[in-house]
Amino acid sequence: MNIPNILTVIRIILVPIYLYLFYTIGENNVLYAGIVFIIAGISDVLDGYIARKYDLTSDIGAALDPLADKLMAFAVLISFTTAKLIPSWVLKIIGLKEIIMITGGFILYLFKGNQVLPADKFGKIATVSFYIAILSVVFKVPYIIVKTLFIITVSLNIIAFINYFIIYLSMSKESSN
Repeated sequence: MNIPNILTVIRIILVPIYLYLFYTIGENNVLYAGIVFIIAGISDVLDGYIARKYDLTSDIGAALDPLADKLMAFAVLISFTTAKLIPSWVLKIIGLKEIIMITGGFILYLFKGNQVLPADKFGKIATVSFYIAILSVVFKVPYIIVKTLFIITVSLNIIAFINYFIIYLSMSKESSN
């Protein structure tokens, strides 16, 4: 197991730690859980950078990295929604997008020649926007700004989804030929 994969496994381990801190720590639970979220984000950037720079990409990394991202995203979205820190429509829209992408990813991998949907700039921009929106809640930014950031984040996720869907169709068609 190489360093990027170890960082990805650490990100997966950070999900239950995030949830534990969010749901068990009384005062400042959002801040402490938010710090874990930040650590996960930094390790996500690091593992991708190291994997590309030192040519340490692997099939296991290609499968685990998006899994780690989605697990943390769901943990944050669900916890923030249940605590009424964000409106439920954010969870519903981004959650639906993620479930469809997970399903499409499994289809590509299992039935279309072990293909993996590649990350692209739209997805990365949507992810950065997601982090900014979540951190705006963690650091108690005024609600109007938080709401605006989540509207932007959901919009960017929809754009990223449409782009991924186009890529998926292209990859699916190529594997059928």
